[in-house]
This record gives sequence, structure tokens and C-alpha cells, in this order.
Amino acid sequence: MRSWAAGLAAFGVGASMGSTAQAGVAAVHVGVMDHNVCVTDCKNANKEGSPNIEIQLSFETPAFLSWAGSPQPYVMASANTAGDTSFAAVGLEWRLEIGDNWAIEPGIGYAIHDGELENPFPGGSPQAADFASRRLLHGSRDLFRTSLGLSRQLEGPWQAQLFFEHLSHGQIIGGGHNQGTDQFGVRLGYQFGH
Repeated sequence: MRSWAAGLAAFGVGASMGSTAQAGVAAVHVGVMDHNVCVTDCKNANKEGSPNIEIQLSFETPAFLSWAGSPQPYVMASANTAGDTSFAAVGLEWRLEIGDNWAIEPGIGYAIHDGELENPFPGGSPQAADFASRRLLHGSRDLFRTSLGLSRQLEGPWQAQLFFEHLSHGQIIGGGHNQGTDQFGVRLGYQFGH
């Protein structure tokens, strides 16, 4: 089930790349992310350690978003290489130039994942302890995605990026269960029309 959901999300993003000019696609980013690293929540950082492969399409800013600093809408998919938590998200990213060929790109969005919600074993049992030691429990399929990229413009349309993202629902939903996920990695971007 997990690989099917991740494959479907990746196929959807990949299929949309075929019509970039018609869809107003501004950029595509592909990267490798260290999954569930110790950044904002270290007590669960030893779970699900396999990397995620990500692809993101960023679209041209619609005129109606000029009041908000002209963010670019995005759609993305992140597939875990070991079949652990994968996710897809939509949201907005801003680009803030900080010098020649450098930019900071903060973002916010909504994500849905295929990871575990609850521990399926009775509380206090050895099976429950083993399961909890290996798997993240998000408590809800719905998560917020916050992100921050440090981008360096390369030759022509290419861009290199250090990228961080945090997935969580802040215990707003999910009955209080919220073992958020941090990911950190590198992405390579291609900007259309650049």
C-alpha cells in the first residue's frame, strides 16, 4: 500500500512535467532527503532512517497572490526508499534574494502521508514497544509542511539547494499524537524560461 501511494504521487508529478509550458511550470526540483533527522524533535529521530527521494514542481505566481509577496504555488511528492513514511504536498514558496546568486526560499503547505497513525498493539505489550521504537506515529493523515531552502544559482537555468522540511500537525488534530518528521537534504533545480 505504501509503495503504491508513493508511486502514484510520483507518477502524477512526473506526468505533469510533460506539459510544462501549458501548465505555467516555473521550476522543477529533484533531491535526496535524510528522513526523520534530529532538528526540531530529536526524541523520535532514531526511527525510519532511510532516505526519501523528492520531486517538486513550482508554478508561476498567479497575479492574485501579489498581495502576499508573490509566492509560487508548488506540488511535490516524497517517496521513502525503504517503504517507510512517504508523502505528497501542495503549498506556497517565497524567494528572497540575499546576494549575488543566493536566495532563501521559505514555504508552507499541506501534506498527506502514508505512514502509521496509531500503534496497532495493546499498550504496554512487547509488540507495542517494538513497533513504537521503529515507526513514527503521526496521529493523522493530514499534516502541515513548513520548509526552508538555501539556494545557489548555477550556470544557466540550474540551481543547487540545501533544503529542510518539517511535517507536523502540532497536536491540533490526531488525538494528541504528533511525532513530527524533519527532513534535510540537497536538491537540484531547473528553472524554465531562465
